[in-house]
Amino acid sequence: MTDFQIRYGAEVAEALRAGLPVVACESTIVSHGLPRPDNLRVAREIETAVRANGAVPATIGMVGGELVVGLDDAQLTRLASTDGVAKLSVRDLAVAAATGADGATTVAATSAVAAAAGIGVFATGGLGGVHREAAQTFDESADLVTLARTPITVVCAGVKSILDVGATLERLETLGVTVVGYRSRRFPGFFITDGGFDLDWSVESPEQAAAVLAARAAHRVQPSAVIVANPLPVDEQLDPELHDRTLADGLARLTLDGVTGKAVTPFLLAYFHSATEGASLAVNVRIILRNAALAAQIAVAAAATTAPATTAPATTAAGTTAAGTTAAAERG
Repeated sequence: MTDFQIRYGAEVAEALRAGLPVVACESTIVSHGLPRPDNLRVAREIETAVRANGAVPATIGMVGGELVVGLDDAQLTRLASTDGVAKLSVRDLAVAAATGADGATTVAATSAVAAAAGIGVFATGGLGGVHREAAQTFDESADLVTLARTPITVVCAGVKSILDVGATLERLETLGVTVVGYRSRRFPGFFITDGGFDLDWSVESPEQAAAVLAARAAHRVQPSAVIVANPLPVDEQLDPELHDRTLADGLARLTLDGVTGKAVTPFLLAYFHSATEGASLAVNVRIILRNAALAAQIAVAAAATTAPATTAPATTAAGTTAAGTTAAAERG
């Protein structure tokens, strides 16, 4: 009988057993979010940023149908350089595993897998959300519903500015997902510092963010995610006028080319890259590296106040596989 358990990288398995801070990282940025060869370089830089701030990176993806928490460099290289890597949301995981696919996990899938593995902090660039014209198309990212039922902390730069940001914030409120700004009461706009919307709450330090997570765990009444929205400094953002012009042109091209569904985001990100002559790519890289660093700092602060889990992934001669991890998702 085929074994569909989650496989853990050796370093991640040991860190979870020891109660060390761990940060989940997605793999869609490797396979779908950045152009080659920058994608592999940036994937490695993300892991370096996590390590430099005291945590263990756990990049999540699927290799040959095997769901891996803590991809090694060879596996990262495979997902970064192979054509036809599937983009996996939560709904796709079982089918991809059964058919032996290579796949990169989205925010939704990475969040769900990380929480199941006992990892409580996840670094990404920007969330998916409600698409423009959603009133007609009903096009909304699975990220939102998954975050509503997943006790994970997501450090991001808001939602991608190609989406309907206001509608996304309304949906997050309806779904009971907490959104706090990091040292800001304004919601960031991914490529730009200010997305144009106020926030009710902010935290001023990794320790304060960790205290929010501890309170959520202690209350045991909130099953949903906490989003820590980390804006770029003004001097590191994409020029707002260039951003607005590029976005308008890109949206017009979507309609002309008939691009819909999950192809919209990679199409628009690629358009931003070409139309801004690489400026948006540089900003995108700054975003994810800053978020990886902050996520690691939060994970370190959270781990300092949380005891190691009593159940951890089992180690085998072939590597590490899940044996019923029940680690608390609130720890780093």
